[in-house]
Amino acid sequence: MDEPLSLAHQALDRKERSVAELGSWLRSRGVEPEQVEEVVDRLVSSGVLDDASFARRYAEDKRQLKRWGSERIRAALRDRGISPDDVEEALGENGGVQEVELALELLRERGTPLADALERQRALGLLIRRGYDSDVAYEAIRRAERG
Repeated sequence: MDEPLSLAHQALDRKERSVAELGSWLRSRGVEPEQVEEVVDRLVSSGVLDDASFARRYAEDKRQLKRWGSERIRAALRDRGISPDDVEEALGENGGVQEVELALELLRERGTPLADALERQRALGLLIRRGYDSDVAYEAIRRAERG
């Protein structure tokens, strides 16, 4: 148990991980499934591993640093094995108004022109790819057009 626990701590020192990610990482290094479960349970019970906290920090980082929208964050967290409840809790901390503001900031940072329909369509595509739903994207574009 000491060696798998030490491996887990090394992994977490390098990068924050979800419960599922750490379990997968340990299994890929040859740790037996029973030991993986023991190590993960121990880290969860001690508070070292916490998917809800991981989800909140991840969502905040992606919003602020990458200007991702909720849809893209939701998909990324689910891919990392975060429970739907923890995902929605992390996303719920960002109201719709704030999401429009973040999308608007992204358009301004990129200097996205909106002079004609083609440019507005490109801006819409950018926002959709970044994970903003269409209502948020349209509202951000309307606000950007108004100045």
